[in-house]
Amino acid sequence: MSGHSKWATIKHKKAATDAKRGRVFTRLIREIAIAARGGTDPNTNARLRTAISAAKGENMPGDNIERAILRGSGQLEGEQLDEITFEGYGPGGVAMLVQVVTNARNRTVAEIRHAFGKNGGNMAEAGAVGWMFKRKGEIAVPKDLAEEDKIMSIVLDAGAEDLQDGGSAWEIVTPPEAFEAVRDALVNAGMKPESAEIGMVPNSYIKLTGPQVGQMIRLMESIEEQDDVQHVYANFDIDEKELQSAVGN
Repeated sequence: MSGHSKWATIKHKKAATDAKRGRVFTRLIREIAIAARGGTDPNTNARLRTAISAAKGENMPGDNIERAILRGSGQLEGEQLDEITFEGYGPGGVAMLVQVVTNARNRTVAEIRHAFGKNGGNMAEAGAVGWMFKRKGEIAVPKDLAEEDKIMSIVLDAGAEDLQDGGSAWEIVTPPEAFEAVRDALVNAGMKPESAEIGMVPNSYIKLTGPQVGQMIRLMESIEEQDDVQHVYANFDIDEKELQSAVGN
């Protein structure tokens, strides 16, 4: 399906042994805090519900989750956070969206611009590439957990839009409102996803090969290493073996 989906799956696997686990927690805490601005009850706030589920998936302590909710809702003092989306282009004209949560806008702009510039990309004006993406749920399930007919029946019945063969994983796309139902249906069937998130899915993809593969991976990693970055979305497509080789898996 998408290069991003494959990338997300590989990054999820790497995170299991990532020495920078504290950074993962920081990003999740900030997502919970931002989400809590829309209401502190996860039963009526889908974004908060999804953020809490992601945090629990990383074994974040309940106290950390509760404090993040209180800070986000203003019930507990904390840093002032701004949510910003940057747009840009990577190697080969790949469209990119970079979502950040920051307490220092000018510093973050400079860091993201530098990451683009040193890795063959460049930032763009607001609206330049955003129209190339739609908000969707993305779920990846290891292929050894189910045959195609079985998993297709489960996800389509639960409201998924599409199921495709992503190489080592089944890749499922859902409308945002059906994301939780599809994820829960898979878990209840004994098919625990490798990755599951609501994000920005490209309308189309640009195939990268050769030197552009390594350049694109370096750009993705450089941006994701920035402390304020929450998510990076891009419309590249890379052969899975070549992608795995490039990230050292």
